[in-house]
Amino acid sequence: MDAFFPFAETTDGVTVRVSATFLPEQSDIDGKRWFWAYHIRIENHRDTAVQLLTRHWLISDAHGGLHKVDGDGVIGEQPIIQPGKAHDYVSGCPLNTPSGAMEGHYVMIGEGRPAFEVRIPHFPLTAPTVEQ
Repeated sequence: MDAFFPFAETTDGVTVRVSATFLPEQSDIDGKRWFWAYHIRIENHRDTAVQLLTRHWLISDAHGGLHKVDGDGVIGEQPIIQPGKAHDYVSGCPLNTPSGAMEGHYVMIGEGRPAFEVRIPHFPLTAPTVEQ
């Protein structure tokens, strides 16, 4: 296990690693808004380049609410990742509860093959408890 990226999953030679950090300065606890940053590293362990086309997220909160997010690329990019290389990005997620989770998949294409899904591992979003 990687200390910086505690959550990882490999699909068809592509590894997705995730770390998430609660951001108290971006959160408004009284307004019931908690905010996390998450860092994603996508590693290409294949012999050919891959390109990330779309993202599909399932975001759940502590009340069982489920929010789906679908879109092109990540943070405005559809990166091409060469063999043995990685693509990193950081994004954020607000919730209306102090805990929840995220997971999903990317759709990618590789040279000479149809599009395929690469799983994003399930990872928790948990705000530290404040003792009163």
